Amino acid sequence: MPQTAEPSVHADLASGTAPRKRRRIVAPLVLIAAVGGSAALGATRPWEHQSSVAEQPPLSHDTVVVEKGSLSSSIQVAGALSYDAPTPIVASGHGTFTALPAVGSVVKSGGRLYEVDGRPVVLMTGNRPLWRDLGPGAGDGPDVEQLKRNLIKLGHADGLGIAVDEKFTRGTATAVKRWQKALGVKQTGTVELGSIVMLPQSEVRVHKVAAQLGSPLGADAVLTVSSTDLVAIVQPAENQLSRFKPNGKAVVKLAEGGSVKGRIRSLIRKGDGDAGDGGSGGSGDSSPKTTVTIVLDDQRRAKRAGPSSATVSVVGDTAADALIVPVTALLALDGGGYGVQVVAGTTNRLVKVQLGLVADAKAQITGDVKSGDQVVIPK
Repeated sequence: MPQTAEPSVHADLASGTAPRKRRRIVAPLVLIAAVGGSAALGATRPWEHQSSVAEQPPLSHDTVVVEKGSLSSSIQVAGALSYDAPTPIVASGHGTFTALPAVGSVVKSGGRLYEVDGRPVVLMTGNRPLWRDLGPGAGDGPDVEQLKRNLIKLGHADGLGIAVDEKFTRGTATAVKRWQKALGVKQTGTVELGSIVMLPQSEVRVHKVAAQLGSPLGADAVLTVSSTDLVAIVQPAENQLSRFKPNGKAVVKLAEGGSVKGRIRSLIRKGDGDAGDGGSGGSGDSSPKTTVTIVLDDQRRAKRAGPSSATVSVVGDTAADALIVPVTALLALDGGGYGVQVVAGTTNRLVKVQLGLVADAKAQITGDVKSGDQVVIPK
């Protein structure tokens, strides 16, 4: 096995004594590379130049080949696939629940969400919840415009020449009657408060049903709906957050196999004491967590997997065609910088190198070193 040209003073360091008048060319190295939550082990490598300590037992070491390839500072975080944007629905008005949807059912705009006193409550698309009855004599407002957009889109205003504005006109009342006739309810031309639920999505999935049949309307949520799209959710450690940048790219590995590309949409930090769905359940850990949401490019593949565990990989810096060595091969030099011991026949030579990317306990180096060279590492 090749030996280093500089004998070790391992025994001196262990006993607390060291030979005098010796010139050290390499200082101990302590290099910690914390990448992806895994840290490279620190290495302390004292080497001595003088042959006057040749009688000391040599430091046990091995060699490794300098490789050429790609190095990436990507990290992997365990997460899960879940349906996006869960939203609780609170019923308006008064009455008794006479029909409720099944969990997992999908309701499109114009469809029935649930039923109160035998009358359907319909989903429509809009950002503003209704807060009043809308009919002839109703004052102008953006809620009227929102209703008219839906009536036109659902086909109940065909041939009426209704303008998309904030005025409740005679034509609007006619369109409302057409809509009511299609639902099989009394045709009054007035939309009563509580008969429509406005949501931004044009299609929702019933995520949870909280109400009971026969129970009266109250202030609590009737049900919770979500988007029909799946997203990946992760809660990275604090030292991993810098890798998760809005609009950054990610790869989601599915539990059933295969992967889906995605994009980081949001990072939301919960307050102290908030308990997430994946809480530890009694561990007492109330530290803030940051929830990262990743939208997925291929919904068909994601939906085949369904809500399930997943592993999210976020790619950081990448070095291609790089010379790579383990970080334990690096030596901290007295004059600053780093070097490696290159094995040349029966001798070693110290070569100063420049560091590039450091990841996964490996380092990119440049200098008087080439691919295939043998460098010394401790055993």
